[in-house]
Amino acid sequence: MSATIAPFKGFPAEGLDFLRALAANNNKAWFEANKPTYLAAVQMPAAALVAALGERLCECFPEIRYDTRTNGAGSLMRIYRDTRFSADKSPYKTSIAMMFTSGQRGKMTSPGFGLQLTPERVELVAGVFGFEPPDLVAYRTAVLDDYLGPQLGRAVEAVQNAGDYTICGEGYKRVPSGLPGDHPRAAWLKYKGLHIFSPAISLEVAQTPILVEEALAHFVAMAPVEQWLVRALAQKSGGG
Repeated sequence: MSATIAPFKGFPAEGLDFLRALAANNNKAWFEANKPTYLAAVQMPAAALVAALGERLCECFPEIRYDTRTNGAGSLMRIYRDTRFSADKSPYKTSIAMMFTSGQRGKMTSPGFGLQLTPERVELVAGVFGFEPPDLVAYRTAVLDDYLGPQLGRAVEAVQNAGDYTICGEGYKRVPSGLPGDHPRAAWLKYKGLHIFSPAISLEVAQTPILVEEALAHFVAMAPVEQWLVRALAQKSGGG
């Protein structure tokens, strides 16, 4: 969903400069002194990008959800870091990120598409970073399934044939105990998540409205795996 919001015109140079400066001044005093620049040159265009890209994604994938709220409840991630369990106590992220997800679950646990603007580039991802325990069971069941399992191989092949995309998520050196290590698709049982990274998009593109269509093209190319995950995880609890 999107509220009335200005069209996405690209991230202004001031926003990129802010992210670079934040990396060198990652403290509350500096951030608060420069917060108006963050709001106008980073957060505002990011919310506009959520609206523009979210709308285009929904045209291709009607189940995709997006939300332009900037308080962390929407598609846009908060810039404030959760430092409670981290040795790094830097209070702010030095990038701005957003997720467009399939379904009503959390931004980081549902299959979906993600975009991150860093001081160097725009990074895109599709899939799931790490499966929650019930989803890991559903994923493994789908890998072994005679119908869904072969579809995964075809989805990965389609993505790899579409361009220079990187498949990630393998978390085990060997197939975990209790799973069939001699299965034809055993390699996929070593994955703790399943996601794809696209080639980076330049900052020159990020400063223009072209970013919307370029990101969308990559998301469509990576979609076969993301859409497979939607089907696979829907098998959990009888499709719930």
